Amino acid sequence: MNINTRRFENKVVLVTGAAGGIGRAVALRFAAEGARVAVNDLDAGAVQAVVDEIKAAGGQALAAPADVSSAPQVDAMFSATEQTLGHVDVLYNNAGLIDTTRHFLDGDEAWWTRIVAVNLGSVFLCSHRAARIMARRRRGVIISTSSGGATRAHRGNVAYDATKGGIEAMTRAMALDLAPYGIRVNGVVPGFINTYGLTQEQLREREQTVPLGRYGVADDMTGAALFLASDDAAYITGQFLAVDGGVLVQQRSANVDTFPVAGFPVVEPDLA
Repeated sequence: MNINTRRFENKVVLVTGAAGGIGRAVALRFAAEGARVAVNDLDAGAVQAVVDEIKAAGGQALAAPADVSSAPQVDAMFSATEQTLGHVDVLYNNAGLIDTTRHFLDGDEAWWTRIVAVNLGSVFLCSHRAARIMARRRRGVIISTSSGGATRAHRGNVAYDATKGGIEAMTRAMALDLAPYGIRVNGVVPGFINTYGLTQEQLREREQTVPLGRYGVADDMTGAALFLASDDAAYITGQFLAVDGGVLVQQRSANVDTFPVAGFPVVEPDLA
């Protein structure tokens, strides 16, 4: 990618869930446009690899491995970022569990609690910590990754969809609470972004459900994320930008095929 702008010179950006996929692409793009980037994920080795990639390209970055569903670890991550890079100007909440598919009848409390803690709890913890920094400085941007599941249900994803709906509701409410302090809060909604290592046959099947005729790649998300973080979006808050090739404007979901009724649990009726 050829980047000819330095929109984020002298800005500090913290990206969670940045060891791969969308988060990695966003972290690299922010760094390419001049930001000092704190790279977060659970896997310290994978985080360091992204940091090394940024530094090799001439950028500035900090490895910030942490479990963002843990308040003490979030506090430590923000403290390390401030001490090394400076005050956080942009928070991009991207951390989340995606391998969560389970029919509701097969779910249990541990499954529900873990997904909610990581996907939704981390957004609260990181946003709250960032907002307290930003409020004192009367400026800042918080962006979160949502999903089509926030507004269009997916089969087998009750917990996941609930967390994404929560992210969108939280984003709108935070936008109202934080606007007087100069903080904007928005989000992005990825469509079918190929970050999962699918086979060519699987890719062909899925891209047939996309109106624009192709699956997305992680770099498709970076333009939307950086736009929302930039001064070009200075009058935008409480909004979500779909980057999905048109998937959400149609009625039928590919999930109908990937989680068919034939795969539902068998429950014998008891009509007595």
